Amino acid sequence: MKKNDEDPSGSTAGKYFFSTPLEMEALFAGDFRRNLRKMEERLQVRTNVRDLRMQISSEDPENVQRVLAFLKRLEEIRGKMPSLRLEQQDFDQILSACQTGTETELQKYFSERIAVSPRKRAVIPRTANQLEYVRSIRSADITFGIGPAGTGKTYLAMALAVSEFLAGRFDRIILTRPAVEAGENLGFLPGKLEEKIDPYLRPLYDALYDMLETEEAGTFLERGIIEVAPLAFMRGRTLNNAFVILDEAQNTTREQMLMFLTRLGFRSKCVVAGDPTQIDLPGNRRSGLAEAVRRLSPIEEIHICRFTSEDVVRHSLVEKIINAYRDEAAREE
Repeated sequence: MKKNDEDPSGSTAGKYFFSTPLEMEALFAGDFRRNLRKMEERLQVRTNVRDLRMQISSEDPENVQRVLAFLKRLEEIRGKMPSLRLEQQDFDQILSACQTGTETELQKYFSERIAVSPRKRAVIPRTANQLEYVRSIRSADITFGIGPAGTGKTYLAMALAVSEFLAGRFDRIILTRPAVEAGENLGFLPGKLEEKIDPYLRPLYDALYDMLETEEAGTFLERGIIEVAPLAFMRGRTLNNAFVILDEAQNTTREQMLMFLTRLGFRSKCVVAGDPTQIDLPGNRRSGLAEAVRRLSPIEEIHICRFTSEDVVRHSLVEKIINAYRDEAAREE
């Protein structure tokens, strides 16, 4: 990397040198040309890449400095990753931080990375609310994650459950959700009870296999060390030394929520995740999640974390879809 100088047009210029072509691809999340254009647009610079040299120019000297700082930050964070490979989400998050001048805050997110199975990529909170959520789960015995789809409520909780379990802090993981019909009646679906229930639990299995190797997860499931079960199966149990996650909590009744929360035993941790806008309870029954949040908010030891559409970390269209439905609902009220 060289000092800035003046290019023939009078713009401020800077230079950045890559060590190898592989480094160029790795720093730009495997899509060099597309992400280079994105960097130019967001940080308002022009670049000229020849061989391993990037020439950066802009009418504003601060923009050149911002790009150089951005590339240096990419280097630093990539160097701390076991795979030495940045994902698109990493690139976008770092770019956004440099654009808004919050790159000094970025280290907080990567310092809270969640280590899962050694061959799986660590999970990193992507927004301020996700960061608060991760810290709350680590510090509190009961945490509620409330917000729309795609905000990482279940995924982050699952990552922490696997991380804490592999570190030996808990003896087992219990993943549960209510088997509530969303447009279909369980009684009319083909197969045995287990086969009927399995589709409702599939999202939990999907997240689990993102955190663990297939054989590793299969072994834990077969031995009952990791349990994925409908909420009704929790009745009458005491869950000691376990990391317990209740997903789709908006579809619990008041009685089910009370039953679940009182299952918590000694040395256990519980995360309750739900989206109050997606209630599938029949007969306009009131959700047990809303009542639980209202009743339990005053208890200091219980943390309530709220997410918005700005915390969506799925495809960029998901946030737009959520906002479109939210706006339509507001107009109908």
